[in-house]
Amino acid sequence: MKRVWIILAGLFAVAALVLFLRNDYDKAFIFAALGSVSWLLSYRIQMRQMVKANEPPDELESLESDEEN
Repeated sequence: MKRVWIILAGLFAVAALVLFLRNDYDKAFIFAALGSVSWLLSYRIQMRQMVKANEPPDELESLESDEEN
């Protein structure tokens, strides 16, 4: 999913550049903003994966397993 957002960010950036060169600044701004949002979403997914990997096991689960034994 992260790759999809990166690809979209790149496509929006290219579209924004083309529109900027054609002096269509309003649409260029919109596409640049969409590209920024796409990049931020890919960064958010990356951070979620890092946090999930470093998250300690849930204390409730360890307490429940201790009670069963």
